[in-house]
Amino acid sequence: MNADKKKPDQLRKLRKEMEKIQDARRFEHTLGVEFTSAALAMRYGASVRDAQTAGLLHDCAKCLTDRERVSICKKNNISMTELEMENPFLLHAKVGAFLAREQYGVTDQDILDAIHNHTTGRPGMSLLEKIVFIADYMEPGRSHAPNLEEIRGMAFADLDRTLLKILGDTLDYLDGGNGDVDPMTRKTWEYYKEKAAHAAE
Repeated sequence: MNADKKKPDQLRKLRKEMEKIQDARRFEHTLGVEFTSAALAMRYGASVRDAQTAGLLHDCAKCLTDRERVSICKKNNISMTELEMENPFLLHAKVGAFLAREQYGVTDQDILDAIHNHTTGRPGMSLLEKIVFIADYMEPGRSHAPNLEEIRGMAFADLDRTLLKILGDTLDYLDGGNGDVDPMTRKTWEYYKEKAAHAAE
């Protein structure tokens, strides 16, 4: 009973921590991802509290400067790709997973992985990783991503199909000259495209 009572307190504490370190717009996004993750977790039978925790912490390193993110990686032997070194804002996911463990006391590896992979995805994602990745893209505060209405409906019917759609739209956007493509994003898209093709056979 006492352990159950502590869980809501931990979530409240994390919300207060995020409100302190994030600007109002980022914090509103964080709450949107928390509650969208929780809704998807309810739909697909994942741990709601794990989904809320990952949602709350997914952008906990967004408020750091590029220099701070690079410094944390160097000091803690966190690997950086050439693309990440050229664009340190891309490090916020892996630095966020590090801070979730070291600063916010998260020990569950699935939650840490969900934070680590919420921007690029990875081949063979867990249910929680898929949930947080999709929630980050479609939470209620999002308005500019393509095909949002379609994706929001699809997310509650088929996670893998939704994942593939988001990855495809992201690659189309980046390939159109709007930013550099992280190789992991393409690798993840190829993995789920192949998986969908096999499922259709």
